[in-house]
Amino acid sequence: MRWEIRGVDERAVARLCRDLNVSNLIARLLVLRGIADSESAQRFLNPSLNHLHDPYLLAEMKPAVARLRRALQQREKILIYGDYDVDGTMAVAILLAALRSLGGRVETFIPQRLSDGYGMQAAVVEEAAAQGVRVVISVDTGIREHAALERARELGLDCIVTDHHLPDEHLPPACAILNPRLADCSYPDKLLAGVGVAFKLVQALLGARLSGRLLHSYLKVVAIGTIADVVPLTGENRVIAHFGLEALRQPSQAGLQALLEVCGLAGREISAGDVAFRLAPRLNAAGRMENARDVIDLLICAEAEKTREIASRLERLNRDRQRVEEAILREIGEIMEREPARRERYSLVLAGEGWHRGVIGIVAQRVVERYQRPALVIGLEEGGGVGSGRSIRTFHLLDALTAVEDLFTRFGGHAMAAGFALPANRIAELERRFEQYARAVLKPVDLEPVLRVDAEVSGGDIDWALFEALQALAPFGCGNPTPVLAARALPLLLGPRVIQEKHLKLKVACGTRPVDAIAWRMADRAAALAPGQPLDLAFTLDQNVFQDVKSLQLVVSEFRTCPA
Repeated sequence: MRWEIRGVDERAVARLCRDLNVSNLIARLLVLRGIADSESAQRFLNPSLNHLHDPYLLAEMKPAVARLRRALQQREKILIYGDYDVDGTMAVAILLAALRSLGGRVETFIPQRLSDGYGMQAAVVEEAAAQGVRVVISVDTGIREHAALERARELGLDCIVTDHHLPDEHLPPACAILNPRLADCSYPDKLLAGVGVAFKLVQALLGARLSGRLLHSYLKVVAIGTIADVVPLTGENRVIAHFGLEALRQPSQAGLQALLEVCGLAGREISAGDVAFRLAPRLNAAGRMENARDVIDLLICAEAEKTREIASRLERLNRDRQRVEEAILREIGEIMEREPARRERYSLVLAGEGWHRGVIGIVAQRVVERYQRPALVIGLEEGGGVGSGRSIRTFHLLDALTAVEDLFTRFGGHAMAAGFALPANRIAELERRFEQYARAVLKPVDLEPVLRVDAEVSGGDIDWALFEALQALAPFGCGNPTPVLAARALPLLLGPRVIQEKHLKLKVACGTRPVDAIAWRMADRAAALAPGQPLDLAFTLDQNVFQDVKSLQLVVSEFRTCPA
């Protein structure tokens, strides 16, 4: 992997150092994130609840609120139509809580991934109408659901769409559409998650009732969905994540407490990484493997014993998900070994009979990380294929799928991730045309794995003071990644230790201090390492907590051996 030390405008760095009285490293990291003026930097370093925008800046918020208030006054039945991922279930949970707090007659529907598929179904709308529902609110879906929403209109239902996905050429019929990405919407932050858009509706509905403790209670759930959906943690998303994570330290809901306990996070300070890699996978496991309804039940149930039971089931489902995921990845590895010509392609399209549609998105991401190519992974069943795609930084995945849209029965997504379905007999044509498109827009250099390093530090600089300084930039995530640092010629103090047959545990000298380092999925490189060997390390800085004892830890992005 080629290491690239990122360049920066040194004058802008010096200006921030002077104006903000921060270190050169912090100023450099701010400038690398596109924050070069003092006012923007102050706002970034000091998030405030006052930075939450007026929800009425969203186009069509007024008619949406007016219709819901009429439904509440007239005791009309309301259906919240959600999605099965974490973003969707968190959005359902907060809207359900808000509407019921206002006395609403509210029910929810979350599709089952395996039987219902993605998106809104006309049959569900028809059943809702038969049950007396008068208003349907979609969350994290709806912006491209023309058929289902058209059927709702025919049945006399009023639909409010809350979504954050890109619309297509025409908007679906609805009495209000809340989506900051609409062309005529002037909302300041275009990159809210689906739960973020639902939260703006909650803000507008509750108005002055949403203050203090109640606001923080909602933000806990909104932060989980926002971080899990991998939207940029900048602007309003940063405010949501900052205060939501802060509130998660003392969760009042029995369900959140039970979830933190099964994750080993109870009583601890929760980071965005904890949400992304520990909470979210367990919440996602319900929708991936069985029924996402478990997640809603977890969040609305007040009985501690029942929530512990649900949280334990999520833990089991997540372990099942990991086993299924690893089995598919092994199968893909065998395909790549049997067909070495695939490594010469600019894209990868991989399909397998019975590949679980609940995990193919995660598998696609792992394939992209391993082979540095945009990848489509497709599970085959009964003559059809359900697929998920992930991409690299220089390849807009939704544009690529749009270029071959005639092959799909349905598709949608954004630049880095997408989902689709198609007949199995069209997969070969998809593979051919997807590769043709990739070769037209990508250059060979785009396919070379590159590690972008934010800054170099000396071994003696790696200490708790550095860790605390970097925390001023947290929460980290998409759009504000954890800073990648590099240090040269750090002596390896002990031989490497292999953990769980996949990972490497190292101990290196940082100045005069021994510091632990963990290298995920690098166990196959252990043979190249010996005590005393100097290493160049690219890493992020973290704290490891074991039995309530904190220790500094390097999370290795890449390493190189140096001449002794």
